[in-house]
Amino acid sequence: MKIVVTGGAGFIGSHLCEQLLEKGHRVIVIDNFDEFYSYEIKLKNILESTKNIEKLPLIKEFLKNALSKDQIIREISYLVENKNYKLYYDDIRNLSKIEEIFKEEAPDLIINLAGLAGVRPSLERPLEYEEVNIRGYMNLLEMCKKYGVGKFIQASSSSVYGNNKKVPFSELDSVDYPISPYASTKKSCELIGYTYHKLYSIDMLQLRFFTVYGERQRPDLAIYKFTRQILNGEKVTMYGDGKTYRDYTYVGDIVDGVERGIDYLLENKDVYEILNIGNFNTVSLKEMIEVIEKELNIKGEIVSLPMQPGDVTRTFADISKTEKLIGYKPKMEFREGIRRFISWYKKENEI
Repeated sequence: MKIVVTGGAGFIGSHLCEQLLEKGHRVIVIDNFDEFYSYEIKLKNILESTKNIEKLPLIKEFLKNALSKDQIIREISYLVENKNYKLYYDDIRNLSKIEEIFKEEAPDLIINLAGLAGVRPSLERPLEYEEVNIRGYMNLLEMCKKYGVGKFIQASSSSVYGNNKKVPFSELDSVDYPISPYASTKKSCELIGYTYHKLYSIDMLQLRFFTVYGERQRPDLAIYKFTRQILNGEKVTMYGDGKTYRDYTYVGDIVDGVERGIDYLLENKDVYEILNIGNFNTVSLKEMIEVIEKELNIKGEIVSLPMQPGDVTRTFADISKTEKLIGYKPKMEFREGIRRFISWYKKENEI
């Protein structure tokens, strides 16, 4: 199959592309290398996911020779291109560019992982979140409509549940009260997706990801940040009293859920489903820090700060529908997942 993966140079996207390539699919990545975090991290993700990590010194050479960001990304895109992988350095907001890609590649399926991430930044840049997460998404749907692409997977988020009082969170629960612009964009995408499914027969899965962690994690995320702070002897900044809970889901389980979703879409017609992709297990913020401390064998100095606007008190995925529909069963135990992340982190930072 020809599969477009937007955001394919990112944390989840690079892991997914790696698995799709191993299964023999042609993978077409669209990524704009947003400045939310260093584009060099994404370049390394690409080298790892395409089994070209031996070319990493070239990035350092390009930087040494003062090549611009645009020049370096385009050089890397040429280096990793093969019959099964193509990187487009483009933005899903640019409709004319997206149309060129659809014309050139004639994809069979779209997986949209692109978008601005993070609850707290969305409070500062709500209009930009709307522009990327909703308009960019609609550009992809418009091209699916125009070019007859009938299979679509959209990355939604557990944040749509807001401070849902009923646990675990079910896809049947009301999600009418999101508490951040980010969550609002994700709910909007679910509604828009149903409209395109109904009007234009686009089979679609909306996958609500629950607090993804693991190797290649973004540096702004809590597990990465706490690991760095503890190892560097910095104060560990904990928002709230440590009694917020998250359903931490290992990236390998997330990718397995997406792959099972692909199989389900290919085997069925007239599909529109919303599915939780979580771990069906909650871990408190305090416990998460303690697990990291134990695995590092270092005690961190914790500083409690006020809860941040937009943060929810708990996420907890009811995955019974997902298990029944696509056979999804998470496998990674939290402590082992943290152990793998820390091993990766130390290797990355030569510790």
